[in-house]
Amino acid sequence: MKFTILGSSGFIGSHLAAFLKNQDIECFLPFRDYKFSASHNLGHIIYCIGITSGFRSKPIETVKAHVCKLIEVLENSSFQSLLYLSSTRVYNGSKNGDETAVLNARSSDMSDLYNLSKLMGEALCFANPDHRIRIARLSNVVGDNFNSGDFLISMIKSAVDTGEINLNLPAGSSKDYIAIGDVTRLLQLIALKGKHRIYNISSGQPLSNRRLVDEIRKHTDCKIRFLNDERELSFPVIENKRIRKEFSFIPRKIIPEIKLLIKKYQKTKNDSN
Repeated sequence: MKFTILGSSGFIGSHLAAFLKNQDIECFLPFRDYKFSASHNLGHIIYCIGITSGFRSKPIETVKAHVCKLIEVLENSSFQSLLYLSSTRVYNGSKNGDETAVLNARSSDMSDLYNLSKLMGEALCFANPDHRIRIARLSNVVGDNFNSGDFLISMIKSAVDTGEINLNLPAGSSKDYIAIGDVTRLLQLIALKGKHRIYNISSGQPLSNRRLVDEIRKHTDCKIRFLNDERELSFPVIENKRIRKEFSFIPRKIIPEIKLLIKKYQKTKNDSN
């Protein structure tokens, strides 16, 4: 068995590669300039290439990562399966959060550039009739991604570094979060055994900003200020019935993960001083 991880230097890709290697599974981790060839079978491809934070200031790079590289892979590679990582962010403004939902996006809104590029990547996958090509829409992944601008990680770092959190979103605004350990396990299962062409990878249990910051404050004694300057994102509950039924999936609780992340970041900071 062989897996090829595209985007293996990123947070999800690196954790996925480590997870597979721990099972003694062969992993090919090509560099960015790798030239694909149909004569080289890449086994099970997981397409983790993507831009998350900063996409508004990097529109061309975002489209290249989510669409253009995918075209190169689809046109010039041989594989046993291909799993494209999309995002549950595409459900912003939708009435429901299952895989068949009708989605909304505006080309004039830079906030929707990320969604549109991910949806174009999805459309390219669906345009190919090969059922071995699948899509995974990931919710907000929780893990030790301390170099990122991820929302939860940014709050933890601010609480530890400055003793306060200044939040630009309403206290009641909520999102779905899922642990990186759940993500890596599910990606392997979907790649090898997936019966559908698209899956939500989510906990199905949204957490409000208030619940998150209360937990962070509990372990850091930081001060909290809600500034409410930014437009609130509106997400439905992200359904995960497919992964629950097909893989007997039970998500990890996210709140206990916050304490562990705070301790790990504090240790990382102390070790670097």
